[in-house]
Parts: sequence; C-alpha cells; structure tokens
Amino acid sequence: MALDGKTALITGASSGIGAAAAAALVGAGCRVMIAARRDDTLRAVAEANGGEPAMLCAAADVSQRDQVKALVDAALAQLGHIDILVQSAGTNVKRRLFSELSPEDWDRQIDVNLTGAFNVMHEVVPHMRSRRTGLIVSISSTAGKRAWEVSGSAYTASKFGLDGLTRTVGVEELGNGIRTCVISPGEVDTEILRLRPNPVTDEHRASMLKPEDVAAAVLFVASLPERASVPDLIIKPTAQAWG
Repeated sequence: MALDGKTALITGASSGIGAAAAAALVGAGCRVMIAARRDDTLRAVAEANGGEPAMLCAAADVSQRDQVKALVDAALAQLGHIDILVQSAGTNVKRRLFSELSPEDWDRQIDVNLTGAFNVMHEVVPHMRSRRTGLIVSISSTAGKRAWEVSGSAYTASKFGLDGLTRTVGVEELGNGIRTCVISPGEVDTEILRLRPNPVTDEHRASMLKPEDVAAAVLFVASLPERASVPDLIIKPTAQAWG
C-alpha cells in the first residue's frame, strides 16, 4: 500500500473532511490518530475504520494549547513518530456578515481555524525537524483565496491566514525536509452547512463536493515521493464558478 508504515495525526476528524481523510489514509496503509473535541464521535469514526491499532483517537480542542501539547505527546507515544499532519479543524457561525458579527464569534473562528493550526504545528514541526522529514496538509477553503459574502469576514480572514501560515512554514522549513500543502476546497457537503445563514436546498447540496473528494486530494499529496511537493491545491465542484 502507498503509505504502508507511515503515520498521521488528523485534527477536526470527528466528521466531514477530517474523518474522510482518516479513512483514506488508513485504507492506504497508514496508522492514524484522529482528534477533535468530542470523544464519542471520534470513537465512532475509529470503530467504523477498524479501530486500533490502525486508527487511534484522542479528544482535544485545538484552540487550547495545553490540550494540543497533550494530544501531540499522546500521538508520539502511541504512533512513535508523525509523518503526516492533516489540519482539518474549522468552524463558522450563522451571524457571519461583518455588520452582525460579534467579537466573541470573531475570536472563536480565529482561535479554531487559525490559532488552532498554529498551536498544532508549533508542537509537531520540531519533531518533524528533528527527523528531517514530514508533510503538513492544511485544509483551507476557496474562501482563503478570494472574498465571498457567503463565508463571512471572520471565516475568510482565518482561511487567508491559514494559507499564509502554512506557506511560510513550508518556506522556512524547506531545508529541514518538511513539505507543506494548502488544500482549498470549494463548497463541500459537510455538517458545517447547518451553520449557513440560509438553509441549503437538496439540489444545491447535491452539486457540492463530498468529503471523500477532498480526502482523495489529501491521499494524492501524501502518496507522492518526498522529492515532489504540492504547495497549493484547489478542488471545487464542477458547478461552482472559478476564473
């Protein structure tokens, strides 16, 4: 299998893209630790994919640095090392237009979507640097490429920031064998749609990407040899305009 013997830590993996990426990596021979805030949903994902030893789980809120440190310590203790980090934790709110966005909702989105990614990378990168190898995949959004009213100002700002953070770490750590990739999906049929200000129709939902589509992109990037790097990858529904 393409990733036989490799290990991965995946955040935001209790559902959606994170859960699909975990399933794809395990299917390719990778040992995976999945993380999210809710232990019960994590365990359901792990059990659906065969459970231990291929898929381990640990509850953690990426916005809390003490929990992130404990998570990475647990991953290193149980996996031995971390070859691949997939950052899929993210959130949004219903009242997302700048004219109605509360400071508390701004803080929460930046804390999870951007600072959360920093927190995890801050713990994982030194380990990868010491081994002079590693791949970091950040699940961003096309909202991190251009402003889009539907996404809201806080979510858009957080994804622009995630793009910049991931790219910069890739530049700084190039000589240490660490590759970074930003995957920016367009609309995806996941649970975050329930936070849209207006309900999504069944017809609209049917035209969207599925989590498995984005997971296939993660698997493609992770399966490449170390001599090859994909810094930036956009994947969108055919029906979503781009140009």
